[in-house]
Amino acid sequence: MRIVIFGLAVSSSWGNGHAALWRGLIRALHAAGHRVTFFERDVPYYAEHRDLVELPGGGELVLYKTWDPERAQRAADNSDVAMVTSYCPDACAATRLIMDSRAPLRCFYDLDTPVTLARLAAGEPVDYMPPEGLGCFDLVFSYTGGGALDALRTQLGARRVMPLYGSVDSSTHHPGAPVPQYRAALSYIGTYAADRQPALRQLFLEPARRRQNSRFVLAGAMYPPNFPWSDNIYFVRHLPPSEHAGFYASSQLTLNVTRAAMAALGWCPSGRLFEAAACRVPVLSDKWPGLEAFFTPGSEILVGHAPEDTLAVLDQPYSELAAVARRAQERTFDQHTAAHRSQDMIAGFEAAMSPQPA
Repeated sequence: MRIVIFGLAVSSSWGNGHAALWRGLIRALHAAGHRVTFFERDVPYYAEHRDLVELPGGGELVLYKTWDPERAQRAADNSDVAMVTSYCPDACAATRLIMDSRAPLRCFYDLDTPVTLARLAAGEPVDYMPPEGLGCFDLVFSYTGGGALDALRTQLGARRVMPLYGSVDSSTHHPGAPVPQYRAALSYIGTYAADRQPALRQLFLEPARRRQNSRFVLAGAMYPPNFPWSDNIYFVRHLPPSEHAGFYASSQLTLNVTRAAMAALGWCPSGRLFEAAACRVPVLSDKWPGLEAFFTPGSEILVGHAPEDTLAVLDQPYSELAAVARRAQERTFDQHTAAHRSQDMIAGFEAAMSPQPA
C-alpha cells in the first residue's frame, strides 16, 4: 500500500512522543512492502533537535515551511491510504484536502485520545479535530483502548474505530552496554508535564531525597527552572532514541509515570513501557486501568504509588529484578513490537476497504 501521513513530527524526538512510534511503524511497514510519505511542518524547535533526516527503510519525508496544498494533493491522490494525526499543525487543511482526494481510504489516528476527550469535556477547542467531528473518516485509530473507543463514537461520530497502541522498534531498543554517565539506581525518561508531577514526586523525587548515597538519572525536555532537583539527580536534557539502549542498560530500575488524563482513562500504555522492557530493564510503573492487558503486575512489571514502593523495589535482589525484566522482554517481543502494530494497521486498512454486507 501507498500511505501518506500528515502528522506532527517524525524527524525530531525532542519533547515529542510521536516520533519514536512513527519511526518503528514506518520501518515495519516498509519491511512488509508498503511505502510511506510523511508530511511534517518544519518548525524551529524540532529543526534544532532533529535526529532523523530520512524515513527508516525508505519512503519520503516531506518537510515544509508553509502548507503546500498542491504537493499534498498530489500525494493524497496517488495514495491508497491518506491519514491525518492528532497535533498535526495543519490537520484541518489536510482533512479537507484528503476528503477531496482520490485516496480510497481516509483515516485519522488520534495518538492523544485522553487529551482530546479531556479538552472536549472541559469545553476547550481541539484544533487538530474537524469541527464536525470524526464522522467524515472511513477509519479512526486510537492510541487508547477501552472506553475511549466508545467515546470517539458517541462524542465525535467516528464510524469505525480500532485501537492502535504504542509499540517498540526492536532494531533501536534492545539490551545495550552500560554508559558510565547514565549510571543510576533509578532512571526516568519523560517530557515535563505538570500533571505528572505528583506521581513523579512520589516515585522518583522523594526516593532520591531519601537515598542521597544513590544516583538517580532523569532525561527529558521542557523542565522548568524551579523543578525540585536534588544533588544526587543527574539531568539529561535530550536523549535521542539511539542512546536509549545504553541509558536503560545503565539503570538498576527504570520508572514509568503516566499523564493524568491517560491514567484516568486507562488502556493507554506509554511507549516507554515497551521500550524499557525491550532493553531488558525492570520497570516500576504507576497503576492505571488496563495495565494488566499489556504486562502482568508483579511478574512482568512492578507497580507503585508511594516512595516506600520505589525503595522496596530498589532493595530487591538483583536476580528477582532480572527475572522480571526477562519476562517483560519476552512479552514485548511476542506482542508489542512495531511489526505487530504495523500488521494491525494494515489489517484495519483492509477491513475498512472491504465491501460492507448489505
